[in-house]
Amino acid sequence: MKAIIQEEKTGCAIASAAALAGITYKKAKSIANSLGVYAQDSALWSETGYIRKILTALNIKTGKVEVPFKSWEALPDRALLAIKWHKEQGKPYWHWVVYVREDNAEYVLDSSKRIKNKKRTDFGRIKPKWYISVNV
Repeated sequence: MKAIIQEEKTGCAIASAAALAGITYKKAKSIANSLGVYAQDSALWSETGYIRKILTALNIKTGKVEVPFKSWEALPDRALLAIKWHKEQGKPYWHWVVYVREDNAEYVLDSSKRIKNKKRTDFGRIKPKWYISVNV
């Protein structure tokens, strides 16, 4: 699986969905927009309904609940992770990334333009708050 770079400052959910589906950011954005989901809407990175809506449209099944992060070993083979979790005026926000375990390797795909290596293995620096399991 390869990382998809977010083309908008707030497009991490769209880029994560694109990575999971194996499509371009442009295609994922078009699908999201057709569903009434836009990168500028803070609900995309402060709630889970929109990302679930996009993934459903891409025929990607997700777990029904958000699961508190316990350890890297406890994660399923694919998961959406909420990292950089914080509150602004009492409302939670986070950055979406994709966790992948395959072929005896594990990594996090980070769509941020600021991250040099998009296939991250620096797990000690990544602080997930919770995750959604993903079946692809």
